Amino acid sequence: MRCDRSIIVAVALLMALAVSSVSVAGEPTEDIRKTTDRIIAIVTDPGLKEADKAREKSRQIRSVVDERFNWEEMSKRTLARHWKDRTQNEKEEFIDLFGKLLERTYLDKVEGYSGEKVLYVDEKVQENYAIVGVRIVTKQETEIQVDYRLQKKGEEWLVYDISIEGVSLINNYRKQFDSIMTRSSYTGLIEKLRSKVVGEN
Repeated sequence: MRCDRSIIVAVALLMALAVSSVSVAGEPTEDIRKTTDRIIAIVTDPGLKEADKAREKSRQIRSVVDERFNWEEMSKRTLARHWKDRTQNEKEEFIDLFGKLLERTYLDKVEGYSGEKVLYVDEKVQENYAIVGVRIVTKQETEIQVDYRLQKKGEEWLVYDISIEGVSLINNYRKQFDSIMTRSSYTGLIEKLRSKVVGEN
């Protein structure tokens, strides 16, 4: 259950651990920037550089990302038509497993990134929904467009999807998961997720 372009997705999920330039500074963009700054502080913390601190560093990064990502909304959109048939316990388990899947697939790669430039280039807000457009410039001067889709919950803007060059992360997983459930069952999907995220502990 791999997504293509995992390097760019990892950068995007981590709000781009890089030198950033804010040319658009509305509320949704500011919320993303605040999260970026907190993650950079963790990654560059000298007290977390040693190998025996790796687990603690990952825990802190995941904690910050948890505050900005709406895992329930992401899970609901990923399961799509299958969501309404799930019990509350099943929904809670899926939310947990899906978050861990993204963590294992992308967030653990944080140490491999440095030097990308991040430009906040666009922001569109319509009532409680927003899109923040970001352009990531790699060391090879390649530009990649990343769009964060956010929904306002209370006073915070929370991410519920990320599109890389027009390809939605949620749509990508939705197709994969729907295919598994069509060939097998929801139970079959959960077993695959468990083996992926629990079996690696």
